[in-house]
Amino acid sequence: MEPSNLDVEAVRSAVLRPVGPWASVDVLPVAASTNAELVERARAADEAGTPLDAPAALAAEHQTAGVGRAGRSWETPPHAALTVSMLLRPDVPDVALGWLPLLSGLAMVRVLRDAGVPAALKWPNDVLLPAGESLDGFGPWRKVAGILAQVVPGGGVVVGIGLNVAQATDELPVPTATSLALSGAPAPALDRTALLAALLRELAAVVERWSADDGDADVPGPGGAPSLVDEYAAVSATLGTLVRADLAGGGGTVEGTAERLSDDGALVVVRADGSVRIVAAGDVHHVREA
Repeated sequence: MEPSNLDVEAVRSAVLRPVGPWASVDVLPVAASTNAELVERARAADEAGTPLDAPAALAAEHQTAGVGRAGRSWETPPHAALTVSMLLRPDVPDVALGWLPLLSGLAMVRVLRDAGVPAALKWPNDVLLPAGESLDGFGPWRKVAGILAQVVPGGGVVVGIGLNVAQATDELPVPTATSLALSGAPAPALDRTALLAALLRELAAVVERWSADDGDADVPGPGGAPSLVDEYAAVSATLGTLVRADLAGGGGTVEGTAERLSDDGALVVVRADGSVRIVAAGDVHHVREA
């Protein structure tokens, strides 16, 4: 499929009020960072006394200085990726907000799986696709999407998602990355307009359910359906595997089996001596067994 512009009017007709819950969807031809742009828009609107209505989405056809975890910067070729940031104001206690990046990853995986792509999650929210060759840190997986959440002064969270759609190998930043096209995804899964509309629908649905449960991701779904925690665990490539976690802020390294998620979404790691360590933030690497 040849790269094409996002059809913003098609997305709006699918997700804006009253058809859907979204207050606004905009697409820029180019942006340094959709997260930085949307955070600044929210800040300026709050200072002016006219807060942005949420949820609101801002995408870019070409992102030149995207912001990743730990401040890493990355660029996407024009029309080759889905780069979108979303201002959300979930009605949950502040202590529950740590779940939002994980649930955003779950929403992205739902979209890809519905499109026939066998996506999974590396804690907390890297979206992975299976690969033949195993690499240190990722095992038999490659990263196809990343997610970054930033709290907005004045209230709300901006969640940014960068999904590699049509990039060729030489357009990817690292050997551990892939794109939907390189992974052999079916043609319908390469339609960025359809992907954006589906992502906005799924993310809104997840956040609405989570908010209705007062931020408790462990509440079973209607009719005894799996909880959001159970849904996350079912698509996790991390839980049940040996991991090495480089803790944030130079806090050292923890190695052991990723056993489960804590009540606030942190990773519970059981070390070889049976001791337990809670990893709230850091880079997690999948360790290849000898």
